[in-house]
Amino acid sequence: MEYVYAALILNETDEEINEDNITAVLEAAGVDVEESRVKALVAALEDVDIEEAIETAAAVPAAGAAPAAAGSDDDADDAEEADAADDADDDDEEEEDEDASGEGLGSLFG
Repeated sequence: MEYVYAALILNETDEEINEDNITAVLEAAGVDVEESRVKALVAALEDVDIEEAIETAAAVPAAGAAPAAAGSDDDADDAEEADAADDADDDDEEEEDEDASGEGLGSLFG
C-alpha cells in the first residue's frame, strides 16, 4: 500500500511518477524498497490518469449506502432483523465449534 501512497504523493506534488522518485519517497519514509514492486507500479500507472481515477473512485457510493438511503423505514427494520438473525447464527456456530473442539481435547487426555 505504501507504494501506491508514494505514487499519490508524487502526483499531488506534480512530480513525475518514475522508479527513482517512488524509490526516493519510500526510502524517505523508511520503507525497505523492492525494485520489482516499484517497476510493476510504474508500469501499471503508465497510462493511468490518476486524477480521473480518484474522481471515479470518489463518485462510487459505499456498498450498501445507496439502497439504505433510498429505502423506507420498513426496509431498515427488515435489515436490522436480518443482521440480528445473522449475529445469533454466528453465536450458535461459535458455541458448536467450542463444544466440538473441547470433545476432541478431552479424548486426547482421557
